[in-house]
Amino acid sequence: MISLFQKNEEKLNTPESLWRQISLESASKIRDAIEILNKTGLKIVLIVDDNGYLSGTITDGDIRKGLLKGVRITDSVEKIYHREALVVPPAMKRETVLQLMLANKIQQIPIVDEKKKILGVHFWDEINTTNLRSNLMIIMAGGQGTRLRPATNDLPKPMLQVAGKPILEHIIEKARSDGFRNFVISIYYLGTVIEEYFRDGSKFGVKIQYLKEASPLGTAGALSLFESPPEEDFIVTNGDVITEISYGQLIDYHRLHDAIGTMAVRLHEIQNPFGTVQTDGLYITGYEEKPISHSTINAGVYAFNPAALNTLSINEACDMPTLFERLRRQSLATIVYPIHEQWTDIGRSLDLQKANSIPHLNPSSGING
Repeated sequence: MISLFQKNEEKLNTPESLWRQISLESASKIRDAIEILNKTGLKIVLIVDDNGYLSGTITDGDIRKGLLKGVRITDSVEKIYHREALVVPPAMKRETVLQLMLANKIQQIPIVDEKKKILGVHFWDEINTTNLRSNLMIIMAGGQGTRLRPATNDLPKPMLQVAGKPILEHIIEKARSDGFRNFVISIYYLGTVIEEYFRDGSKFGVKIQYLKEASPLGTAGALSLFESPPEEDFIVTNGDVITEISYGQLIDYHRLHDAIGTMAVRLHEIQNPFGTVQTDGLYITGYEEKPISHSTINAGVYAFNPAALNTLSINEACDMPTLFERLRRQSLATIVYPIHEQWTDIGRSLDLQKANSIPHLNPSSGING
């Protein structure tokens, strides 16, 4: 655990300039808080008044809870921020701050004076030191990618390049940065291309094993091919999803809620290009100009308890929605993990073009994040 200001002293000249970069006024929108969280990676936003006094805080967890309750990113931060945030005085000893973090299961604590003037922030140093995780990371890479042909005539979809690297390599690198070292890749269509590129994973600083489908088994069926099931909770991701979510936080969230299956989900908005008219027989009862409809979509990333595999039969085709429905019918806890981070599902040529313009993957794109 170190001071936020100490962590960033090379990038910023003064402590004040740093806390202002993670601060928002109470009239700001939730999407502004998301932008700060994604940009800084510091997992906290300070809600302040014009004089730099703390009004409250927003964490990544606050945003996810808000999304679950139907809050929109265009709503005010006043709907979700903590007005009675835990704070500490500057004189508090390091050991005491650490105990407070452990007791309250938090990773950040603002430092304030007696009038709540912000002086800094303490945070748990997960940015420099990544805890290694023994959990398996399973990547479903057997699909044929028919919608991306002719690009997938000679390459499996997860091997298509984004910013000079295969999609699959981006997934592995991101998971490795989150502490994962043990990977299983499910392969079918042109699977030898994947095997020849990644081999045992040692070149990439990880260990890779393979599940080989004799026929297409869907997005979940390959999990039935384990000779010995995983001994602890594990992550599953589609091999065509590039995202900035923390796989480590996903599995921690899954464990916290004692779930058998957790599905990462994302809010999706579609705007009707026309004005809609509500009627009752011949009479107009209402009108809405170009309404926006909201839905929650499957993001293709999951966490499971090993017991979830008991619902699968060896070599039986099964998709993830079917697996979750089986678990739900057995009254087993299946939950969602709302995500706001960057997420791209590469199913079509336009998606591939979009992925190649993601700034942090391809800085030369010239597009601002």
